[in-house]
Amino acid sequence: MKEQHDIPASKLWTRDFVLLTVSNLFLYLNLQMITPSLPAYVSEQFGAGQWTVSLVISLFALSAIVTRFFAGAWLKRGRTALILLLGLTVYMLATASYYAAGTLALFLLIRILYGIGFGVSSTAFGTMVSDIIPIRRMGEGMGYFGLSTSLSMSAAPVIGLWLLGSYGFSTLILVSTLLAILIIPLSLLIRSTPSASKPATVPSPAAAPDTRGTYRRVALPCFLNMLLSITYGGLISYLALFGKEVHIGNVGWFFLCNAGAVLLVRPVSGKIFDKKGHFAVLPPGALMVAVGLVLLSYTSSMTGLLASALCYGIGYGILQPSLQAWTVKQVSPEMRGTANGTFYNSIDLGIALGSLLLGGIASGTSYSTMYLLSALAMLLFLAIYVSGTLVKGKPQASALRK
Repeated sequence: MKEQHDIPASKLWTRDFVLLTVSNLFLYLNLQMITPSLPAYVSEQFGAGQWTVSLVISLFALSAIVTRFFAGAWLKRGRTALILLLGLTVYMLATASYYAAGTLALFLLIRILYGIGFGVSSTAFGTMVSDIIPIRRMGEGMGYFGLSTSLSMSAAPVIGLWLLGSYGFSTLILVSTLLAILIIPLSLLIRSTPSASKPATVPSPAAAPDTRGTYRRVALPCFLNMLLSITYGGLISYLALFGKEVHIGNVGWFFLCNAGAVLLVRPVSGKIFDKKGHFAVLPPGALMVAVGLVLLSYTSSMTGLLASALCYGIGYGILQPSLQAWTVKQVSPEMRGTANGTFYNSIDLGIALGSLLLGGIASGTSYSTMYLLSALAMLLFLAIYVSGTLVKGKPQASALRK
């Protein structure tokens, strides 16, 4: 049966695709500009201890994760545009409300609302873009779309920390709020997509969407993405402290070099995924991430820092869009909201676990040792990938085609 978005089969750079990609860029810029500044701000503003600071981060992740389970079900029923608008409105209001957070309890409540808005919006964007990308160019399309996420995760921490240090928390929130406001008119310009233009038809009992089956089919790529995100959680949480430990002044250059590598490799890796399948891109990508982390653990100079960022960025730029494209291709069109929600949950869960587990390792050893040990996550990635795709009765040719 031919899917609606396969007509025309090769059209990728549509107006909606560009609007969705730019909107997703602003969404993640907002998030990643605010996140690195929160631990220091909460500790200073409210006199919070380590446990409270962890709660501020984890409440956001938990609310986003829980919300995505509902968002996937809502998107499956249609009215994607309305759901997206509601999510963006909550996200924008929660961002602006940081100004009014005079007590720790109110700040925690805002973090929950912020997570809800982000969970709905990010899932809607991922689902809408997977609806309009031709299935034969899913890897390439997700590669370009994913640039908005990766570039934000790489460059936004530098921008956010600079705004915080130079102009204060209020200016950081003002800029972040303006970004959230800009997303709303951009999203209103998006024309109808298959999931947003008409309500989903009610399937017959025999053809009812299998939610449990969907989770089983996307479990492997999402679990692998969680392992990748654990390593990123260690970077975004502790790289500045690592710089102090090894006496490297401006570790923000790591994120900028990482962003450049991601920008260069994503379009190429997406095309390779479409032609040869995930087996051609995931193992080399995992190895590059591991090499980047090992190099980082041994570096004590800016040259070493940039070399590790280059390797990590190449690996990250290969892995994340390929894993998302693999996730989307495992499910039927009506289950893409659920699949995308699960994929984004794996990112948030991985970052939260990375911050918690790797922080514990660093407190007992050093940040250099922590990054060396975090490379083990990618060795586990390779072991689980091989056992999940090749050992369990799947010939290599089958893995290559999917």
